[in-house]
Amino acid sequence: MVFNYNGKEIKAENCKTYMDIANIISKKHNFIVCEVNGKIFDLMHEISEEGEINFFSFDSTIGQEVFWHTSSHILAQAIKRLFPDALYTIGPAIEKGFYYDFDMGDYHFRPDDVERIEKEVFSIIEENYPIQRIELSKKKAIDVFKNNSYKIEIINQLPEDSVISCYKQGEFIDLCRGPHLPSTGYVKAFKVMSFAGAYWRGDSKNKMLQRVYGISFPDEKQLKKYLTLLEEAKKRDHRLIGKELDLFSFHDEGPGFPFWHNNGMIIFKTLVDYIRGENAKRGYLEVMTPPILSDVLWKRSGHWDNYKNNMYFTEIDEKSYAVKPMNCPGGLLIYKTRLHSYRELPIKQAEFGLVHRHELSGVLHGLFRVRSFTQDDAHIFCTEDQLTEQIIEIVNYTMEVYKVMGFKEFDIFVATRPDKFIGTLENWNKATEALTDSLEKLGISYKIKDKEGAFYGPKIEFNIKDSLERNWQCGTVQVDFSMPEKFDLTYEASDGTSKRPVMVHRAILGSLERFIGILIEHYSGKLPVWLSPIQVRLINVSDSHLDYLNNLYNKLNSVGIRVDKDIRNETLGYKVREARNKRIPYIIVIGDKEVNEKSIAVRDRSNNSVSMSVESFINIIKEKIESKAIE
Repeated sequence: MVFNYNGKEIKAENCKTYMDIANIISKKHNFIVCEVNGKIFDLMHEISEEGEINFFSFDSTIGQEVFWHTSSHILAQAIKRLFPDALYTIGPAIEKGFYYDFDMGDYHFRPDDVERIEKEVFSIIEENYPIQRIELSKKKAIDVFKNNSYKIEIINQLPEDSVISCYKQGEFIDLCRGPHLPSTGYVKAFKVMSFAGAYWRGDSKNKMLQRVYGISFPDEKQLKKYLTLLEEAKKRDHRLIGKELDLFSFHDEGPGFPFWHNNGMIIFKTLVDYIRGENAKRGYLEVMTPPILSDVLWKRSGHWDNYKNNMYFTEIDEKSYAVKPMNCPGGLLIYKTRLHSYRELPIKQAEFGLVHRHELSGVLHGLFRVRSFTQDDAHIFCTEDQLTEQIIEIVNYTMEVYKVMGFKEFDIFVATRPDKFIGTLENWNKATEALTDSLEKLGISYKIKDKEGAFYGPKIEFNIKDSLERNWQCGTVQVDFSMPEKFDLTYEASDGTSKRPVMVHRAILGSLERFIGILIEHYSGKLPVWLSPIQVRLINVSDSHLDYLNNLYNKLNSVGIRVDKDIRNETLGYKVREARNKRIPYIIVIGDKEVNEKSIAVRDRSNNSVSMSVESFINIIKEKIESKAIE
């Protein structure tokens, strides 16, 4: 057999498994899984076809998923050894690590179980059990798992003629599609992270199971680095910093609905003003649509059938209405208010729209997961010929904004047609091709998120990487042929005929609430000067310096610098420490020297202190604000 690997031809005449091919490429490879003609296989899988072959290590998304899913099986094997009566259910890889859910009967995991579990895990790792893929008939699978009612429930939902794949390591066997690592010894570092409760299959009507979260790596250094970053993330928790800086709060009277305080509103409005200004440069027209609209609209748009469980409803004049979870249907109605010519297109509507989505209480998490949030939304109506040009403009715009915000690294994905969708396959293919062609013309590499598009169209997703190397999905660009069809949108073409425009949905920050949470943690609360709620704090040494301080306050305030003053009867050290804890970019201390010399002593967040004139300081800080400098 002949394979093509990175443009090179590899002859696999004496190879039995894909591992044999990996060994031809390099005896010291760190591959853990392979892809042949677009299909993922275990390295120990017998070669079944020739063609394009790729290999993945732990450094890849696919590699991490395989590594962590195998680790979840090792965890289940360890717990089954320690607790023979435990019933293991499901254990997927997640974004960072994995979990496995267990029915432990009347027993509840305790903190002192962690050491026992980890010890047994390392015993399994040291045994270096080969991991074997086994295929069973439905009848045989029922016999193998007859003592586990959860596995039987899964098996019984499969067709009678199913070939059911399982993976076996030592005495442990589990239902699984795979793929997996070649052996348990590939895992070198492992840690149980936490215990939690979880309903079987996420349904509160089912039994509460016990979930064990874990993390694993190919070496100990990676685990130590991960744990260090995790500790740093705890210190940067936006919920704690938000309270310290008096930015926002949450209350039982409105669970999941953020209450913005003045300092938080300054950040919020500054971001809106920035995006509003950038929109204006690019020809966007700002609109605003109502928060509550008739159920007739949502049924027409498809949200009623595809998004109903995430929506809030009310009744007005004995008619059913919904609180909007999306802004787009309102924008469609605005487009339809008059006739349009091809000469007007593209029409770019921008909206800072407040939307509401019903989230379960268990997943609410500060600003990261809320029930109401504001989107920096926009909808572009264009011709098919203009589509690629518009996508390219949006991609460039998005990347420019992220760089201004201090995010230098990001991954880009194209999310394709989901199983449940509206519209024709032809239009879905055209939409997906427009997205991929645009990225390729820009020379931007991207990955595919199979079946993760919106129900009305495929999308580009932007994942930004923060200072703790965490990825956050923020911006999206969605191409939509379906909504213009559903709402009968038209424009007069150059030949006088009536044609259908294409709709492009885009958001750059996404949810402003969530993006502010990301910024807070990225900068550990030390936001760039232009975003800081308080840019300068003035502190007096004694009451004799108040006149000079007040004159300085008025001067800074008059040129648009956000300044406050601390003139309390406290020690200078106490006031300076509090200002530093508030992450204020500049602290100006006024004492005898400053009053006599008509100068100021400026201290920045690095605790560097320098004396300068008021005019020099104003020029410096104004330049930082206007350039949106990142310190």
